Amino acid sequence: MSSITTHTMPIRVRYSETDAMGFLHHGNYPAYFEEARTELFRVNGGDYRAMEEAGLFFVVVSMTFRFRSPARYDDVLNVTVELERYSAAKLEHNYTVRRGETLIAEGKTVLALVDGNGQVQRITEKVPGIPAE
Repeated sequence: MSSITTHTMPIRVRYSETDAMGFLHHGNYPAYFEEARTELFRVNGGDYRAMEEAGLFFVVVSMTFRFRSPARYDDVLNVTVELERYSAAKLEHNYTVRRGETLIAEGKTVLALVDGNGQVQRITEKVPGIPAE
């Protein structure tokens, strides 16, 4: 298994990410999740660009999230991602978004590894940064 399974990164809410009420718009959470997930992959030696150049892609199969408290412009949020489970072709991540001790949102994604034709592929040592079975 990768040496690091959890990663936390700060993200400051930009004005353009807020809605008419001044809250962080719900549509931005998937991008925050992706940014944290990409950084977890990177700190474990993964390289999305090289992987995609080799014809392999991670695609989101499912995503859920639940809102607990609103975030606003200029809030600094800590987005934590955890690789909860993995299999031969699938990764499951959990996410928490906090402002200080306040829980803002929670989420989960399931990703599958596919080739350029959309065919499911096994996660092997050809994908550094991900534990191979």
